[in-house]
Amino acid sequence: MATSTTAAAIDSEAENVSARATGTRTADGTRAGHGVRAGVRGSSGNRRAWLGVAAAVFAIAWGGNEFTPLLVMYKGEGLQVTTVDLLLFEYVLGIIPALVIGGPLSDRYGRRPLMRPAPLVAALGSLLLAFGSSSVPMLSAGRVLCGIALGLAMAVGTSWLKELSQPPFTPDAAPGVGARRSAMSLTGGFGIGAGVAGVLAQWGPLPDTLPYLINVALCLGAAVWVIRAPETVSPQQNPKRLLDDLKVPAAAHRRFRRVALPLALWLFTCSAAAYAIMPTLMMPKVHGAPIAFSALITVITLGCGFGIQSVARRIDKPGTIRLTALSLTFVIAGMALAVAASAALTLWLTVATAIMLGLGYGIGMVAGLQEIERIARPDDLAGLNAVFYAVSYLGFGVPVVMALLHDATGVSYPVMFGVLTAGAIACLTLIVRSRRISV
Repeated sequence: MATSTTAAAIDSEAENVSARATGTRTADGTRAGHGVRAGVRGSSGNRRAWLGVAAAVFAIAWGGNEFTPLLVMYKGEGLQVTTVDLLLFEYVLGIIPALVIGGPLSDRYGRRPLMRPAPLVAALGSLLLAFGSSSVPMLSAGRVLCGIALGLAMAVGTSWLKELSQPPFTPDAAPGVGARRSAMSLTGGFGIGAGVAGVLAQWGPLPDTLPYLINVALCLGAAVWVIRAPETVSPQQNPKRLLDDLKVPAAAHRRFRRVALPLALWLFTCSAAAYAIMPTLMMPKVHGAPIAFSALITVITLGCGFGIQSVARRIDKPGTIRLTALSLTFVIAGMALAVAASAALTLWLTVATAIMLGLGYGIGMVAGLQEIERIARPDDLAGLNAVFYAVSYLGFGVPVVMALLHDATGVSYPVMFGVLTAGAIACLTLIVRSRRISV
């Protein structure tokens, strides 16, 4: 049990952090800016409270990506390529509204009311996917529900996780640890969920059902755990109009527009290229175990992204574009490899593409979240996260656009990957020219 002296010190720190949120004077007499909103206090007993939120984000991310390695299964069962790629993109229809509305609403009413139901929504989405394999409408509804849950996890859950990873909830936290925990919870869920789903669908019983039921169980467990996490944002006493809350002034910041957003465009474009497009093109070459191969490529991509994130935080230097430029360098290399891989359709080129794009994704996720952490004010952190992720998730529309272009015009995948390579180079050029814009 903490001594009264320790408790008093923590209460004093809570007052300081609350004061930082409003720009008032702290207990030590200084004036401060950023912090947890006034009225919210931490204690030594909840320094691990972030684990419940991380578990919820992890389980929801698992549900968001378990569908990906099964794309080739649905295509092999007779669904058209464009239909399956559209199903992949449809959960973005749930993600973006949840991001845009959920983030500002959580700044208005607090994190708990928005995030607590999210694992239950994800569980319902997985249930529809589990029992709707023969129904495209049920698959679509399941994907949208998983997208809504993931949008809440990314806008609200990651903000809540960051706040629980800083004083007064985690008094000795290092700078940037919240962004790293958020990124690793998401990427870990994406990668492990895809790997388990692919293995079960390839070699387990009930391949259309069992992978999703595993996620249902995880989400229900996370829903119980996250109930115990403390609130970090006090509800607004005299809220403005909801339309005003949906505005995110920090989104107009020049560094956000010219550094963070050009990077955001490529995060899930990398993912989609690596583990949605390439496994489909490779289906004739790996006909013995196409689902397992798709899962392998997914795990390689996200495993590289997950593994590099702790290293990326050490490379980062505030006020520079070091991490952002490094991310896009890997993206360019990955897209160039994709040109060769989609032409040659060889195993080693496909794996090399997944590695490069995974590294670009992982570094970019940390770079983007840390840029947001530095730019955002306490009252629009979730809103700025929402804008960043909404732009990021447009990348999952790339497979269906490329499939439609290929079917309608006959343009080849190597040519289209060449266009993507040029686009990544253009974004890197813009970011380099904007390197002197300060936070």
